[in-house]
Amino acid sequence: MADNTQKVPENVPGRFYVDLTCIDCDLCRETAPANFVRQDDEGHSYVVRQPGSAAEEAACLAALEECPVEAIGNDGA
Repeated sequence: MADNTQKVPENVPGRFYVDLTCIDCDLCRETAPANFVRQDDEGHSYVVRQPGSAAEEAACLAALEECPVEAIGNDGA
């Protein structure tokens, strides 16, 4: 499970986030491209935009569930 004390600094505020265990596999960016992007210098993903629709919410939840290292978190806030 993702650790909210280890969030990467680029995440926008909100319930979804990526933590430092991200391995840059690209799955979240493929699953929810409107919400996750790559930080090129450090080689990890982060949440660039919190979901703004039911479809984006579903995509973010799918990315969270599919993340191979459980680096995506949901604070539920």
